[in-house]
Amino acid sequence: MDDGPRPGRRPPPHRRHGMSMAFTVVGTPGDRRVTLFADACARLGLEPPEVVAWRDVLGGEAMRIRPGTVLRVDSPGESAECDALLRGPGDPARVGGGARWYAVFTAALDRIAAAAARAGARSLNDPAEIAVMFDKRRCHARLAAAGVPVPPALEGPVTGYACLREQMARAGMSRVFVKPAHGSSGSGVIALQVHRDRIKAVTSAVPDPDGVLRNSLRVRSLETEREVAALIDALAPDGLHVERWFPKAALDGRVLDLRVVVIAGTPAHAVVRTSRSPMTNLHMGGRRGDLTAVRAALGEPGWRRALDVCAQAAACFPGSHMVGVDLLVGVQWRHMAVAEVNAFGDLLPGLPGLPGTFAEGHDTYTAQIIAALSLTGSAS
Repeated sequence: MDDGPRPGRRPPPHRRHGMSMAFTVVGTPGDRRVTLFADACARLGLEPPEVVAWRDVLGGEAMRIRPGTVLRVDSPGESAECDALLRGPGDPARVGGGARWYAVFTAALDRIAAAAARAGARSLNDPAEIAVMFDKRRCHARLAAAGVPVPPALEGPVTGYACLREQMARAGMSRVFVKPAHGSSGSGVIALQVHRDRIKAVTSAVPDPDGVLRNSLRVRSLETEREVAALIDALAPDGLHVERWFPKAALDGRVLDLRVVVIAGTPAHAVVRTSRSPMTNLHMGGRRGDLTAVRAALGEPGWRRALDVCAQAAACFPGSHMVGVDLLVGVQWRHMAVAEVNAFGDLLPGLPGLPGTFAEGHDTYTAQIIAALSLTGSAS
């Protein structure tokens, strides 16, 4: 099968040899993201990337970026030290603090952009675009304005449970996904259903004995209005994004969606995420599904449309060499919508590239480097 370029896409880069490029990575030393990228550099015969530690950036230390380098901004990862600098002291597993996290994070992105400009470094991912992707409200608005299919969202600010119910009634929504505006990895997400006097919320947020909300790797159900209201009211001060529930397709009794990694405009990797709960995150009980079965269910025209929608979403962020697009497929396998676009959506160890693309036979990190080398003409 040929998943090559189609109208509106940049052509995929080609494999070349004799490559030369120097990378700098803003990341957490020793984190698996940084390690996997360094391993990819080694496989391609490149020198190890220089690493600028997030803890130093967040701590306000002067950034030294080698002139002329290619800059990759990666996630702070699972560093408790970075989490404390972003959200303040506390258990990294706690839910909340997103407003402070976002303010500190975007200020750091501004400093990174300024340091890159001073060094004449080329950024693989535009810090300003990263900031948009980490605000679900801004990201959704950008996608919708570009004509990318997205679930309808509540427009006004949601200040608490009572406000949420009022806006849901006004919009005619009885099933919604409530998402912290600056959350990631499913933290604090609530799948909410209301019908007359019945209510049900599915979430990974669990209060500890002191009443502090923490993320659990197992989702739970809340079926009393008191519990649901307390949860929504606890999350609302940090900002909420609320979308109409998009009923997802299923195979073998498990609902599914797709994470598609788009590199240099080309959908290069795809993984099916399946679950028996509304949340498909792989670290929350989700499992990798059968991509061949999903393609068969979609049919070739449906599969191509899925890739086109992901490329369309990625095109909303032209300064980002790579994005991870979360694609929802409807229950009848016809309708599609983009749930999120992820700035750091490439952590899919061992996932091979799609057949027929430049990424075939390469993991997400190696494919990104090959694409960057080709686009900059650093290969001979």
